[in-house]
Amino acid sequence: MKIQDINQIDIKTIEQELNGFKILHLSDLHINKKTTINDVKNLVDTCNKLDFNVAVITGDIIDCKVKFIIEQVKVLEQIKGKVFYISGNHDLFYGLKDLNKVLKNIEFLDNRINFIPYNESKIYFAGISDRFSKFFKHVRDEEYILNELKTKKLKILLAHQPKDYKLAVKSNSNLFLCGHTHGGQIWPFHYFVRIVQPFLNGLHYINNCALYINKGIGTWGVDIRYKANSEIALLRFVNENSNN
Repeated sequence: MKIQDINQIDIKTIEQELNGFKILHLSDLHINKKTTINDVKNLVDTCNKLDFNVAVITGDIIDCKVKFIIEQVKVLEQIKGKVFYISGNHDLFYGLKDLNKVLKNIEFLDNRINFIPYNESKIYFAGISDRFSKFFKHVRDEEYILNELKTKKLKILLAHQPKDYKLAVKSNSNLFLCGHTHGGQIWPFHYFVRIVQPFLNGLHYINNCALYINKGIGTWGVDIRYKANSEIALLRFVNENSNN
């Protein structure tokens, strides 16, 4: 688990109420038997030195059975402030229920919605469970999330896979956050990822909805990255009419 980049990204928005709001975005930690407690502590310490209003983890926290990495996973609860997380395909495969039992102080947001107060506004966060949920008898309720988001003004959708960006656009969300791709992890696998996913990594806009695809922290298969650095993303909303 190596932190290669801390990327600070400005998200353009037409909403004045969102101006200055900061989100720490982590994804694809892939904590496994080789991950040490110090590895996770280093990640948490690095995050806690940053300035943000809320933190989110967009899936694939684990990459082995939770019983082997309980202490490592518990360290994530030391991330300061409010933290939301959602399921990824690896979490579903290795034991989402067990993960939820360990992460008692971090809010699980699959098929749920909650808000963060900011100045005099409420910024809503919704999560959709991973697209592989049906294979693991885990609920995925797109209709509920869409209906809830459509009634809100300031809203952010969390998903694991880029493919779910359509839910964010359909619900007129201000921001869509995901991971899953690892940014390709090892070039030239970038090209294979783009065959099955609409986006590889980074910031994109569709209408007034911003999309950010995080390259993640961990690795899958082999512990190597090439031309796809691991990242912590620090996202800041900037109103288009603001001088900040």
